[in-house]
Amino acid sequence: MELLAIGLNHQSASLALREKLAFPGEMLVKALADAKKTLDPLATELALISTCNRTELYLAGSKADKIILEAQTWLSDYARSEVSELKKHLYLHRNHETIRHIFRVCSGLDSMILGEPQILGQVKLAARQAHASGNLGTNLHQLFQRAFYVAKDVRSNTEIGAQSISIAAASVKIAQQIFGNLTRTRILFIGAGDMIRLCIPHYVSQNPKQVVIANRNVENSLDLAKSIGATTIPLSRLHEILHRFDVIVSCTASTLPILGLGMVQSALKKRKNKPFALIDLAIPRDVEPEVKKVDNVFIYTLDDIGSLVQRNLDSRHSAIEKAEEIIEKNVLTFKKWQSNREQIPLLKALTKHSEIIQQNEITIALKRLSKEENIENVLRSLARGISQKYLHGAYNLLQTETEKSNEEVTKWINQLYGLSSKNKENYEKKPDK
Repeated sequence: MELLAIGLNHQSASLALREKLAFPGEMLVKALADAKKTLDPLATELALISTCNRTELYLAGSKADKIILEAQTWLSDYARSEVSELKKHLYLHRNHETIRHIFRVCSGLDSMILGEPQILGQVKLAARQAHASGNLGTNLHQLFQRAFYVAKDVRSNTEIGAQSISIAAASVKIAQQIFGNLTRTRILFIGAGDMIRLCIPHYVSQNPKQVVIANRNVENSLDLAKSIGATTIPLSRLHEILHRFDVIVSCTASTLPILGLGMVQSALKKRKNKPFALIDLAIPRDVEPEVKKVDNVFIYTLDDIGSLVQRNLDSRHSAIEKAEEIIEKNVLTFKKWQSNREQIPLLKALTKHSEIIQQNEITIALKRLSKEENIENVLRSLARGISQKYLHGAYNLLQTETEKSNEEVTKWINQLYGLSSKNKENYEKKPDK
């Protein structure tokens, strides 16, 4: 059984390509089912992770090379890209590399923002979805559980997340660079998901002039809006009110852009070309790429913000080293678990073999006892019969192996039977003086 991880992230692929392999909202569940149809029965276990910065398939199966080929084909079909072209941006991890990779992902070491905590919740969600759909077997279940433990260990015992600048906080800094003090700005949030909820406190703390939340389902954002003294509107009214806002922060699960070129140009005209900022935190993007060509519109994507927050990496190198040490230690622990699990069939066979020997010798002993033979003689014979059958294999190997291989056999027999030099001396008869 091999463990595999195949995917792409912000380091290996552009934002445009990551969009093609994004599975927002309910699409993830459907994609998981579709991947299962393609990879079954090659991959007996399967999980799919899709976030703003990565899409990864985690797989377990015995025919790894075939699984890899099928998985790459499935990803390329979904992205509507040639396999040969997509492979330039895909990374592949096998076995211990897969273990190390998911440990680093959950610990925030593989994120655009070092130590960011959101990825752990996203991986936990992916694991729950894989489990609910019957795709999370023993191997992947144990892998994810260990990854969650490692992430907790890293965050508890290192400074990996200390003083990190989150995407939300970084977006506020960008808005401040454009408008300075945000107290005189009007801010519009499009969407009411986790990312928007993370952003809102950072912006509200700047005491903006107005905050509005636009959401497809207004009722779902009423409590959020009420908690910060904001108002909420349906997405269908965006074209009417977009021009009123200086900063627009958008992150929805829409598969198509929310803010098109025409809508933005119309809003800019109503603002009499007064600049405004569009901070697009969605994958796929909520803002059409063509909007970047429009003057007086400052548009920032996840990749743009990621470049900003990476600047504070140098001060945390010691924390990274400590986190990597924790991860390596746990990679070895998980590999040991795998090795032990692989030996289960052999251990069961040994146990069965032992039970057969015992039963055969007990049957012989009972027959002798029924003939009223001496109990002590029967017990000694029983013990001798069991031990002789256990030692038969060792005797046979020592007598049939060559001189060179006999050395290896001798070493293993000493280890299996615990025959230290001191013990062997005790077994030998001392000569009479």
